[in-house]
Amino acid sequence: MFSKYEDFEPIVAELIKVIQIDVHNSVCVPKAEELLAEAEKAEREGNKEKASEIYLRASAVYRISRFPAPRSEKQRYAWREGKKAAAKGLALRERPTKEITIPHKHGLKNEGKEIPFYYHLPPGTSNDSPVPLVIVLTGLDGYRTELAVWIEGWSQKGVGVIVLEIPGTGDSPADPKDITSPEREWSTLFDWIDEQPEIDHKRVACWAFSTGGYYGIRLAHTHHDRLAGAVALGGGCHYMFDERRLSHVNHLEYPFDLANTLAFKWGYGDDLEAFKKEGMKFSLVNDGTLDGPDCTKLLLVNGTEDEIFPIDDYHECLLRGPPKEVRFIKGLKHMGEPESFHIILKWIYKLFDMEGNPADQLKTIPSRPKY
Repeated sequence: MFSKYEDFEPIVAELIKVIQIDVHNSVCVPKAEELLAEAEKAEREGNKEKASEIYLRASAVYRISRFPAPRSEKQRYAWREGKKAAAKGLALRERPTKEITIPHKHGLKNEGKEIPFYYHLPPGTSNDSPVPLVIVLTGLDGYRTELAVWIEGWSQKGVGVIVLEIPGTGDSPADPKDITSPEREWSTLFDWIDEQPEIDHKRVACWAFSTGGYYGIRLAHTHHDRLAGAVALGGGCHYMFDERRLSHVNHLEYPFDLANTLAFKWGYGDDLEAFKKEGMKFSLVNDGTLDGPDCTKLLLVNGTEDEIFPIDDYHECLLRGPPKEVRFIKGLKHMGEPESFHIILKWIYKLFDMEGNPADQLKTIPSRPKY
């Protein structure tokens, strides 16, 4: 996302040379700083397009430096610097995106005081010409600096976009160990959205990615009256927390220590064993969420062979509460890419009563750098 293959060739070459290395300090950061200098030069010369692309490429290098989660001080440094680079790159685009920070008015004393997120409105948006809104909930390791790749395509369709992180990741202020904290964060966000006259409030949807899919399912139930619909792509709800599963997921599809990263995300730090024993308290079955009487339109999409979050979780959703829509993609793994994107885009077009060709929108994903 926003990356260029050639930027990573010298990083990989350096990694191959050595056996023991401080990855974040010795390899990734110098390359990111090299790209930042190149972007700043292009900006001084007035080449906004080039500067924007290279700032975003720098953010992609910082992303790998802090991947899969900022658990060390050097990874936290990479996250901070990556945010700065991404914000500059997005602000310089032909269709610029700004970062908004709002007070977390529903937060508890022990929670963060602010919610930062990207907010994009298509050119020409006004109070007299409001636009639909897609809220992108990010995942375990892809934050707003990466999921911003979807903004351009939605903007060209005349749709506004918000991108923000889920509890326990990025800059989310929510207490990750508190099972009620997501509701407080989303209530704060929706209260702010309600105050924006440039948004068509009858056409607001949520698209939640991967671990974010857990929150998409939850949100579809807890805030059903504030959404036209929600999509949970590659998420989970119940078996994702099973102790037996968490004992094996580090050796499946995910290329890093998934169980440990999930423990960190849910507020357990390095104590994986405690998370394995207590994780089921977050189950949307065990906490009663899925048995609630109300749910907005909810689309569940995933590959049948997902080894990150089991497809069984979506089957569990279908056994409980109001009816949902579902599309399983046979034979594919986590999130069922790329077929899943076509399915979801068509669904949101229909939800918003708009025309569109998913293939055209997918071409706006910046996969081929110009510079």
